[in-house]
Amino acid sequence: MKRSTNFLTTEMREIRDAGREWIHRVLEGPSDTICKVEGKEVIMLCSNNYLGLSNHPKMKEAAIEAIRTHGVGSGSVRAISGNMDLHEQWEKRLAKFKEQEAAFITSAGFAANQGVIQQLAPTTNDVVLSDRLNHGSIIDGVRTTKAMRAVYEHCDMTSLEDELTKLTKENPRRILVITDGVFSMDGDHAPLGDIYKICESYNNAIIYVDDAHGDGVLGRDYSGKGLVDHYGLQGKVHIEMGTFSKAFGTMGGSIVGSQELITWCRNKTRSYLLSASHPPATAAASIKALDLIEHEEPNLVKKLWDNINYFKDQIINMGYNHEITSASTTAIIPIIFGDPLKAKEASNLLYSEYSIFALPIVFPMVPRGLDRIRVQANAALTKEQLNEGLRAFEEVGKRLKVF
Repeated sequence: MKRSTNFLTTEMREIRDAGREWIHRVLEGPSDTICKVEGKEVIMLCSNNYLGLSNHPKMKEAAIEAIRTHGVGSGSVRAISGNMDLHEQWEKRLAKFKEQEAAFITSAGFAANQGVIQQLAPTTNDVVLSDRLNHGSIIDGVRTTKAMRAVYEHCDMTSLEDELTKLTKENPRRILVITDGVFSMDGDHAPLGDIYKICESYNNAIIYVDDAHGDGVLGRDYSGKGLVDHYGLQGKVHIEMGTFSKAFGTMGGSIVGSQELITWCRNKTRSYLLSASHPPATAAASIKALDLIEHEEPNLVKKLWDNINYFKDQIINMGYNHEITSASTTAIIPIIFGDPLKAKEASNLLYSEYSIFALPIVFPMVPRGLDRIRVQANAALTKEQLNEGLRAFEEVGKRLKVF
């Protein structure tokens, strides 16, 4: 029996030797700007908690009150007996925030992509046309379909139109055009306005945007309503997917769009129908997050952008001026080291000598030669904390001869 699992040891040795093993450090307390990681106080520079909401006192108060009134669990999937009033309020509040007709909450963003994509393109007469750099959850969602698959070059609108022209000759039933809103490794965003203009002339084209990293970050006038709002395309982009686990500080995937879409999702999505609903505390805290962004602390998104622009400009000016770093247009700031072992060494030095927590992202999550540390900005970081991080990156960059 042992021989049948010997491959586990062999493959893990290969992963470690290549510098690709994920080491899970332990967070001992809340995700905040200053965290305790394995007994050491550090400045957090690699969290999705873009608006600093995951430990916000009003979020905690809302969660505690929900536990008092609704308990700690829902007891079932929503289609049976787990559909609480808080879940309904959460979806209505999200739809209002997004300026869409309706919203639909799933257990996680991954579950939204995996469950909804497979139902949108379920037959061999359907086509999924995907940006080459789309997130792994999109890729896995596409793998569960029976649809034909095609790829257009990253954010290349000529490539998108060429692929649509070729695919139309096959006379598919529908073409599902899928893109990340914000690309999570590089931090650039999809040209959604151009995608809409191109797809508008194809009657069977459906646009699906995964805006997990755009929620709470992008939007007109620092609204935080995401990429669809950034381009003013509410009611025109067919399916907008998002998550609450990033800028909104809680947990859960979302789909927003027409009422017809949401009713259809409730009846077709197995990752929703077969998963227990969120704890009441999560629903209540998520509603409070939207209230904070839109009404109670409307400058949160602007604070985030002040920190993004300051940190990114300083990083580029000190010598981390790779074209990928410069091309980021969001809270994700990729700092390129070009070698997995060097990126890991930089991360270890930042942690051990400078009390900066920023983790490496290496092949195969990014292409070979583009191994990096991915810094993620946070609205709650002070200028002093940002400057500590910048000083550390400058000294580590010089020590490792990055510039």
